[in-house]
Amino acid sequence: MARRPRLLLIDDEPALAAFLADAARLSAFEPVIATDHHDFREIFRNEPPDMVAIDLGMPGMDGVELLRFLAEHEAKQPVLIVSGFEPRVVDTAFRLGHELGLKMVGPLNKPARLSTLESLLAKVRERLVA
Repeated sequence: MARRPRLLLIDDEPALAAFLADAARLSAFEPVIATDHHDFREIFRNEPPDMVAIDLGMPGMDGVELLRFLAEHEAKQPVLIVSGFEPRVVDTAFRLGHELGLKMVGPLNKPARLSTLESLLAKVRERLVA
């Protein structure tokens, strides 16, 4: 059986983190949920994932800071933004990720439909395991 790519995800809402993890499993990913930005950084450094999904609005740190962290660590993984912020803010963060040299996918606005999320993850997974 093919290896399941690991998706590191962070969302400040446990129900949405679980939703993302379920979509990842359905798309043949192995989800890893970071509970906060410290946990995210530690997992990313010690057990680099194949893909990352981040929320923009989180207590103690925002997604833009995580984009900068990923860029500082020269992340080559696809980075998906899933956020409830207004589309203009999400698009700006997405463009910033590109400017920082990150491999951006999506973005998806909350509430994301399961079918949309699964479709996006399946496309990324095809590129990861090819």
